[in-house]
Amino acid sequence: MSATPVKSLLNETTTVVLTPGYEGANIGTIIGFKHVNYLVEKAVIEHFRHCGLPVGRLYEENGLGFDVVEIDSRLQTALVVDDEASIEVTPVTKDGAAELSFKVLITVERDGAPKKAVTSKVKVVLRHDENDVRMLRRLPLAEGLEQFVTARIGGAEPGAAVPATGTALISGGCTDSDPVLDQLLAGENAYGWKFRIPYPYVHFFDRLQMSGYLRLMEEAKHRFVDARGISIRTLLDEKNHIPAVTASKVTMLDEALLEEDLYVVYTVDDVFKNLLYTSRLDYYVVRDGRLVKTATGTITHAYGVVENGSSGRLVTFDERVLRAFNNEVGQ
Repeated sequence: MSATPVKSLLNETTTVVLTPGYEGANIGTIIGFKHVNYLVEKAVIEHFRHCGLPVGRLYEENGLGFDVVEIDSRLQTALVVDDEASIEVTPVTKDGAAELSFKVLITVERDGAPKKAVTSKVKVVLRHDENDVRMLRRLPLAEGLEQFVTARIGGAEPGAAVPATGTALISGGCTDSDPVLDQLLAGENAYGWKFRIPYPYVHFFDRLQMSGYLRLMEEAKHRFVDARGISIRTLLDEKNHIPAVTASKVTMLDEALLEEDLYVVYTVDDVFKNLLYTSRLDYYVVRDGRLVKTATGTITHAYGVVENGSSGRLVTFDERVLRAFNNEVGQ
């Protein structure tokens, strides 16, 4: 007898060949980190499909939304736009866990041989859509799937009380001047902004999805260096230096909803040997006058020089860049 879909999901290793999205080639022909993570997410979706549980059908028949709630990736070799990446998905869910866990390995061909490019750890839940207006029928769940179904992603406890918010924003609007931001940034080596969550960042009608957090993580880097006087354009024009990500992680702690104001805070944590620096990203909404952290993450950056589209080498941080990272601009 063949394995049930859920047994396959929990036990079979699958491999799929995928090509990066051309939109992600924003460093010559090198694929940026968020699009690398999109490949990881797509491979896990293909794992579900292979095991007989396509994620579209899970929603259409059972009202269950597939959500990546944590993704932790290390980039060892750059992916380029022409790569045909072999992506292996291995289930590693522990007995009794409420989340589905996977290890993902991306391999590409270099000089005629396979080379490890990315390793990731991914966690997934199936979010129940309780809206009976949208879901007119619900078929029985596949046996064994119920333990991974949740009524809500996360469930963070409200934190500190905050002052009344400032400027009202329209969808997609943002500001870096706000009383809540002042409180979040006080005494920190950080940059932050308020952003009204627009429709293109959400899925299943109303909640911010993992790809939205990854987009904001990339934007946070750009905003931070621009605010510190070393914008991406500036260093490209002056030295041909471009940011390069070596690791990223995002963990959802609660749900952030369409047209809520999201506070994004980018904090510099550590600088290593003038070659790498690690920053923390924290995402908040305000509910009933208190902060609720909806996600947290880290990102490790270097600077590199790219030649002929895909040949890259890392460079050390000069004094100007180090002063910007340490918030010593103008001192």
